[in-house]
Amino acid sequence: MPAKTRGAIAAGHPQTAEAGAEMLRLGGNAFDAAAAAMLAACVTEPTLTSLGGGGFLLAHTAERQNILFDFFTQTPRYRRPVEEVEFYPVLVNFGTAVQEFHIGMGAIAVPGTVAGLFHMHRRLGRLPMSVVAEPALHYATAGVEMGDFQAYCFHILRPILLACPETGSLCAREGELLQGGDRYHNPQLADTIRLLVQQGPQAFYEGDLAQALVKDSQTRGGYLSLADLRHYQVVERQPLITRYRGTTLVTNPPPSSGGCLIAFALGLLSHTDVASQTFGSVEHLTLLADAMRLTNVARTDGYDAQINQAGVAEQFLADAHLQHYAQQLQQTAGVNKWGSTTHFSVMDGEGNAASVTASNGEGSGYTIPGTGIMLNNMLGEADLHPGGFHQWQTDLRISSMMAPTMVLAEGTPELVLGSGGSNRIRTAILQVISNVIDFQMPIEQAVNCARIHWEADVMNLEPGFAISPDPARFPWNGQIVPWEQQNMFFGGVHAVLAGADGTLSGAGDRRRSGFVAIVE
Repeated sequence: MPAKTRGAIAAGHPQTAEAGAEMLRLGGNAFDAAAAAMLAACVTEPTLTSLGGGGFLLAHTAERQNILFDFFTQTPRYRRPVEEVEFYPVLVNFGTAVQEFHIGMGAIAVPGTVAGLFHMHRRLGRLPMSVVAEPALHYATAGVEMGDFQAYCFHILRPILLACPETGSLCAREGELLQGGDRYHNPQLADTIRLLVQQGPQAFYEGDLAQALVKDSQTRGGYLSLADLRHYQVVERQPLITRYRGTTLVTNPPPSSGGCLIAFALGLLSHTDVASQTFGSVEHLTLLADAMRLTNVARTDGYDAQINQAGVAEQFLADAHLQHYAQQLQQTAGVNKWGSTTHFSVMDGEGNAASVTASNGEGSGYTIPGTGIMLNNMLGEADLHPGGFHQWQTDLRISSMMAPTMVLAEGTPELVLGSGGSNRIRTAILQVISNVIDFQMPIEQAVNCARIHWEADVMNLEPGFAISPDPARFPWNGQIVPWEQQNMFFGGVHAVLAGADGTLSGAGDRRRSGFVAIVE
């Protein structure tokens, strides 16, 4: 059935969403909208994503083809002695906790966003890239007003944003970080985007820009080489496809972890009658926490060690393996982490859909001079390198928790979603899917009602559940941490939903200033 709505996009900033919506108004498809939003977000959400980072785009075409575009970061091809590497910790103060991050030239992994943007658009887009880039060019030159959420991001990442003069000049005035109501400009990024539109991604991976990046990397203690940039490839993967209560779940496959772990947790829930419980009751929250706990147990039971082996997802999600943990679930029926990631979801009236999750880590503190592009710190992310820093395998795609996801009904997208939030990505997506399918919630309620996150015997509990956060009420010995208000700690799910009549609606997560644009 043709959609009654031309398209819809849910994103983490009103102008990110507007950039995508404008492409839909101009006759573009969901992939033009996704490309415009990717570029715009580098201006409107500069602490969350960058052309110097990486990510994933899950595509469903009108011809019912599912493709996962993997443009996440890659480990460098060569090592250098650790004593030569610029890699150092900074302390970030969240107010209630202080967390250590690692930045510097030695924290930079091979970036993939530029390659992914052009590869995806060349494959599936319709409008010229010059048109797709126009909103980002306008935002970068005219400036965008800083909202409270972006000002908060600037505030807590202060030690990173002021780590080098190039980055500081973008994010501060006279040494003081931009505040809510100030305008953020990045005219150098506009010049870089114009260059990329004219010359294509090779300008980033082989041209003068690449030469400048590699020169600084080699002389200032980084790993990147020209060979790293020239040989970077976007990987088109077959998405991971599973079933949940009569619908088809399409998500990010290995070597990333998030999609498979979401599928595992949903597989556990499928063995229970979730809908028979009262939402937010002790029984419901215990069930969710146990599903999260058992997924973590199963993950450590060999999954992480086998992440790069063929067939790991099939073995992990096999009925026999799931059943072992499902039986335990039926018997029982964190540290403050930044999660510098953004997401947006797009559907158009032709049957195309795009789910995009992108990140720059916390940023390395290094901005390529004259370009307005801050590079990632993916080699300095502890959760991406459980074996320890500087122990990574060379020339290998880094595993990620990012999980752009779709739920298909009879082969067409019904729900497109994803989230930022590091380890909370998968638990946030899990809960929204369950809210929509098990509890039949409207999309706005499904995204913005209270959430939990269970990890390492700690249940973090948002306000809004009609229960007392008393540990004695739950049938396990974990710690309960009640939060006074909703927080970006619990992710940032931006979702688009297709109604039975073809009407598109959406929800932006209030935890991360989400916004929805509907094009009639």
